[in-house]
Amino acid sequence: MTADENWWNGSVTYQIYPRSFQDDTGNGYGDLKGIIRRLDHVAGLGVDAIWVSPFFTSPMADMGYDVADHRGVDPSFGTMADFEALVTRAHALGLKVIIDQVLSHSSDTHPFFLESRSSRQNSKADWYVWADAKPEGSPPNNWQSIFGGPAWTWDVRRRQYYYHQFLKEQPDLNFHNPEVQDWALDTLRFWLDKGVDGFRLDAVNHYVHDAGLRDNPPDFRDKTEPDYKTYEMQYPVHSKNQPENLAFMERVRALTDSYPARTLIGEIGESHYPVERLQEYTAPGRLHQAYHTALMHKPYGAAFFCKQIEAMFRDAYAGCPNWAFSSHDVPRHVSRWSDHAVTQDDFAKMTAALLLSLRGSICLYQGEELGLGQSALSYDQLVDPEGKTFWPDNPGRDGCRTPMPWEAQAPNAGFSSAADTWLPVLPPEAARAVDTQGDAESVLTFYKQMIGLRQDQPALRAGDLVFLDMSEPVLGFVRGGEILCLFNLGLTEAVIDTANVGDTLLSRFADVQDEQITLGGNGFLIARRLSE
Repeated sequence: MTADENWWNGSVTYQIYPRSFQDDTGNGYGDLKGIIRRLDHVAGLGVDAIWVSPFFTSPMADMGYDVADHRGVDPSFGTMADFEALVTRAHALGLKVIIDQVLSHSSDTHPFFLESRSSRQNSKADWYVWADAKPEGSPPNNWQSIFGGPAWTWDVRRRQYYYHQFLKEQPDLNFHNPEVQDWALDTLRFWLDKGVDGFRLDAVNHYVHDAGLRDNPPDFRDKTEPDYKTYEMQYPVHSKNQPENLAFMERVRALTDSYPARTLIGEIGESHYPVERLQEYTAPGRLHQAYHTALMHKPYGAAFFCKQIEAMFRDAYAGCPNWAFSSHDVPRHVSRWSDHAVTQDDFAKMTAALLLSLRGSICLYQGEELGLGQSALSYDQLVDPEGKTFWPDNPGRDGCRTPMPWEAQAPNAGFSSAADTWLPVLPPEAARAVDTQGDAESVLTFYKQMIGLRQDQPALRAGDLVFLDMSEPVLGFVRGGEILCLFNLGLTEAVIDTANVGDTLLSRFADVQDEQITLGGNGFLIARRLSE
């Protein structure tokens, strides 16, 4: 692991979803002590950092993204002393610690909101987004919630509507109020003083809304089928991405820069103009990294990957995207793209090689290194409000949040000793437990090899990326002018005519003969490129 100010540039981060990583208290829910116990596994992968998803005080309406105390640890996860021990242990293992910060909104049980809703005259009256009803009683504008329905809920105490971009239990804070901005910066300072090395800023482009509450226009994109979310029927030009938000990013960056070797990763959720948003949020003086979601959805193929990556780096962009294929919010990629897999293991290895060869920083999601697929949960097993609302078209996020399997034959695959866990560990996932993957051909072993290669080769970690002229299903590029990367994204054999291939660094199903390379389905080649 590098120790310089720019350690994050080209880094590999491992996302931990605390509720599902390891239960050390026996209550069926993961906790901070469990994370500490399993950190050797993470360090053994060779990654630079961990990103710990929310562990803050919360009633868990949205599994911790509804925060009731941004500076507290929820008792279900442990204590502040446990968190401090986690930071100490991670640093001892050479791991940086990045934590989520959910600043755009709070829980409706937060003391700030309880005071704000109590009257129109109190010290927190303007800390949230309140608006009067229209004369006929309808909400003040047409903004829609990401989780379904109008983004406004009527409150009988204030006799006004409050705004919530997510659940009604997640009222939005009013970042037009300077006191709210100062509180947010003080919250970041609190955790920086605890020794964290950076933040993943959740929904970072949602902080500031249009003060005039203007209606959003209809979505301008061509669509082949009706939307199932009303949110997707609009272009959210007024409900997020306001200019004042970028100014606040500069305040966040200035604070972060006052501490050595820290980083900011912004989750910039934007489907309409994703590259432009990512670039403006990571312009000089703003965020260090943009958590890029373009490769975390259904589209697949060489042309698609090429288009997304080239778009990110156009116009001489010198910032740092943070690429991921899987997370706690999307179906696991080996299931999402399973139509393109020869076998689950073959596909897991090829996609790992691809992801870890990209320019920028990389984020891996817990269990990805085991080749875990999406858990097939029934409706009665769901806890995610999104899944319950949009079932069956969208079964929600629980399928990627099931507990981490550690020991295949242990109760709950070693995640917990409890009779019941918050989500079940199903047999297909238990069969891929860590203790089953010690041999040389396992997915886990391959991840260690590929991460090690990225860390050992400066061209893979920090070099530029130039695409080669290839035909589907082959994706090819050169990193740093010296490492050739070829991937067969299809199911059948592909033959590639190419010269200047030197020593192989890592490959699967690749046969190199003079100026011709044959890649089997899901095969790849990472090799030295000889000078022309």
